[in-house]
Amino acid sequence: MAESSTIVFQTSLLPSFFSQNRHLQSLKPFRTIKTHNTFSQIRCSISTAETPNVVDVDKIRWGCEADTLENAEALQKWLSGSGLPPQKMNIEKVDVGERGLVANNNIRKGEKLLFVPPSLVITADSEWGCPEAGAVLKRNSVPDWPLLATYLISEASLMNSSRWSSYISALPRQPYSLLYWTRSELDRYLEASQIRERAIERSNDVIGTYNDLKLRIFSKHPDLFPEEVFNMETFRWSFGILFSRLVRLPSMDGRVALVPWADMLNHSCEVDTYLDYDKSSEGIVFTTDRSYQPGEQVFISYGKKSNGELLLSYGFVPKEGTNPSDSVELSLSLKKSDKCYKEKLEVLKKYGLSGSNCFPLQVTGWPVEMMAYAYLVVSPPSMLKQFDEMAAAASNKAGARKNIRYPEIDEQALQFILDCCEASIAKYSKFLQASGSMDLDVTSPKQLNRRLFLKQLAVDLCNSERRILYRAQYILRRQLRDIRAGELKALRIFDGLRNLFK
Repeated sequence: MAESSTIVFQTSLLPSFFSQNRHLQSLKPFRTIKTHNTFSQIRCSISTAETPNVVDVDKIRWGCEADTLENAEALQKWLSGSGLPPQKMNIEKVDVGERGLVANNNIRKGEKLLFVPPSLVITADSEWGCPEAGAVLKRNSVPDWPLLATYLISEASLMNSSRWSSYISALPRQPYSLLYWTRSELDRYLEASQIRERAIERSNDVIGTYNDLKLRIFSKHPDLFPEEVFNMETFRWSFGILFSRLVRLPSMDGRVALVPWADMLNHSCEVDTYLDYDKSSEGIVFTTDRSYQPGEQVFISYGKKSNGELLLSYGFVPKEGTNPSDSVELSLSLKKSDKCYKEKLEVLKKYGLSGSNCFPLQVTGWPVEMMAYAYLVVSPPSMLKQFDEMAAAASNKAGARKNIRYPEIDEQALQFILDCCEASIAKYSKFLQASGSMDLDVTSPKQLNRRLFLKQLAVDLCNSERRILYRAQYILRRQLRDIRAGELKALRIFDGLRNLFK
């Protein structure tokens, strides 16, 4: 995957590391959703402590700077000697991302590329350089995500004696993702965006996963898992790698894998091609959906993700207006002053919802579930019998009737959504107005550059999300205007008839 334009094929972290994405399509990367499955083998105690400081890169002894080609060229040489067939692409420094795969020959539309053999793919079944460590984890039924995170650290610690040393040396020492932002940076730069909450949740999940493994496994086998190697810093690194590089391969029974070489490909919102295992060629491939000339960077898609999701996992934000899958999460909440607050909260919980929920807005509109939730929020006590139907429609429960309509409260529901939308716009505008004079409060030039980079990412995200909110605001105001114009027209007709009969 690309680094500054990097992307991860991902799923959620513990406990959501192991949830299945109900929106996954057969060839597409993972996408994080808030669903949770219970795994008796892993009991994750989520930490509520503030996210620690950004990873101290000096404590990570492996990997490289994201923009260097030295280790990347060594990786290409090792892969070629280990079974990777001749390629039509080379690793080079690129404009989109810091490293990427660039065509060295003409590439036709519809051509299959890569052909990475399974022997060069890292999965949960890969052989451990330290077999005793792998046996302990498997004996404790550790699921794929934390197992792969531990595997990466174990192999990295073996340095040149690991089969994967050339691959690990070419990995970024500090992957780009919100996992590496401190809590104060998240609070300061992303105060207006719901992605902040997702980032905090993810970081806490990583901390909880590590603490669980440490308590139940690492502390009992200090000879295999010494703390100077298996610690919070290295786990944040390994999970950062997984978030930005792990893929699910549908044709290999949905197995999650790290695919060296393929993970140098950067993302483009303009392509629609994904990685998978090709049984005929017995390798990991992707099929181009456009042609490339020599010297052009070759792209794949990391999935139909919003700008916020791309920043969350991969640490970059596409240029405003270029991502057709962009969206912003709008938070709607019950009013505690509502006479039926208790009854409404009960039916929401019945369908897996809460008193405050987020819904995705896109430039093209919003989900029907959001309108159903708004209906429930504004509905009067006289509609008590409809509360259950509204809550069901607001959920993602199968079989629930979605396209419900209550014309008598349409205006109130739309006005409620508009009020929430405008309150969110105000938060974005406040941040963007203050960002020009924001004191970065650092003395180190290196830290200053980092803070400037984070601030620019936050500004780019806020602009793109506010743009969608402005569009929703326009649509809502127009709908309300039409409703009120219709009511006024009906009132004038009624008054006219009444005057006529007088």
